[in-house]
Amino acid sequence: MQVVVFNIGNEQFAVETSKVQSINDLMKITQVPKAPSYIKGLINLRGNIISILDINLLLGMTNTDERNDNIIILKLEDELVGITVDAVDEVMEFSEDQLEKVHNEMEKFYIKGVINLKERIITLIDFDKLIQ
Repeated sequence: MQVVVFNIGNEQFAVETSKVQSINDLMKITQVPKAPSYIKGLINLRGNIISILDINLLLGMTNTDERNDNIIILKLEDELVGITVDAVDEVMEFSEDQLEKVHNEMEKFYIKGVINLKERIITLIDFDKLIQ
């Protein structure tokens, strides 16, 4: 399985490359009045209007807005949405047996599992389930 690894604060997360439409530098985000708090705003990317979501709120993390350097555009079902991340780290390949399921009372339905590497742990997120 191939994933895009990105950073939010000191944490590393991943999304399957099949969901990633593009990775862009941060651009001007137009705020939308009275939008839900998890919607940062809209961007115009090559003529397409794309909603930008606050991944920190969706994951229940502390806001790290000041470091956002990239926007990852995801294709979820028939819609393009963007998330702001601190940095895109790498594209990596791993085997299914390296993916460990998380089994505890804090288990989140949108976490597919963790990729346990010797030097770090990367949380694999199922964005289709997270953004429902």
